Amino acid sequence: MRIGLIGTGRIGSFHAAALARQADAGSLLLADADPARAVRLADRLGATAAPTVEQIFTWGVDALVVACATEGHADLVVRAVRGGLPVFCEKPVAPDLDRTLAVLREVAAVGGVLQLGFMRRFDAGYTTARELVRSGALGRLHTVRTTTADPSPPTAEYLRTSGGLYRDCLVHDFDMVRWVTGHEVSEVYATGSDAGPAPFREAGDVDTAAAVLTLDDGTLVSSTGTRCNGAGYDVRMELAGELDQVSTGLDDRTPIASTEPQGPPPATKPWPGFLERFAPAYEAELEAFVRLVRGEGPNPCDGVEALAAFRVAEACELSRRERRPVAMEELADL
Repeated sequence: MRIGLIGTGRIGSFHAAALARQADAGSLLLADADPARAVRLADRLGATAAPTVEQIFTWGVDALVVACATEGHADLVVRAVRGGLPVFCEKPVAPDLDRTLAVLREVAAVGGVLQLGFMRRFDAGYTTARELVRSGALGRLHTVRTTTADPSPPTAEYLRTSGGLYRDCLVHDFDMVRWVTGHEVSEVYATGSDAGPAPFREAGDVDTAAAVLTLDDGTLVSSTGTRCNGAGYDVRMELAGELDQVSTGLDDRTPIASTEPQGPPPATKPWPGFLERFAPAYEAELEAFVRLVRGEGPNPCDGVEALAAFRVAEACELSRRERRPVAMEELADL
């Protein structure tokens, strides 16, 4: 098997290294808008670097991993599925809802295989939380709290094309709300603050956000996020039911300190970022993709699943912008 990977930046390099460690993945062909960067990574991993992105398609591969900048995702996914290639794509499929729907309709029309990169579905903590909720161990779920907090803001250049805090960051929380609880979001009410660094205001984005989601069974969800959490990278999900409550992401590396005299000590080595926190999950999602390509496993997160979380993010952005609750029925669907 020969897998092509387009985009050898931070996440692309991480994915390439994960694939290079998998014996079942076969050979690896890398390409990037910066050919020299692809060459450096290929030399380090024992892979092959293509001189251009076009060569990935003309040389021929059995599957494609799309890890380039967001604006390139849609065209590459459509081209690949039209050519019969299974595709793994980092989220999002496209920067906006209309283009996302157009891509997914194209995938469906040709019967294409598309797996989206929602790595938290492979994290041990979230998987255990899902099992507890689905087994009834917590009783009727009444409250869910999620948070994603980055230790420092991304670059101004990244912010201009990221799609905003809800679409780029909290979309992972929205995916976990659905995946863990088994319920859909029916309404959102969201707000945000751009009181932090100036690049957020210049990009029309917010550095801190909060949203209240109502699920179709009445469960209430509060989701918060920020790009300015100097204590470290903090990702947690708390699930409270009538019988018990649990927390995912709470360990000796969680960057939060207790003010109680007998509380746990502060983390001495807090998580520095998402790659370190979710390294095993990233590895597992690529292993799942290889099995999918080989016909040995199901698709763990297809385009329709990813669309559901993206629609929630879109609804939150609309709610923030118009300062009102937004029912999910207001947004277009497949």
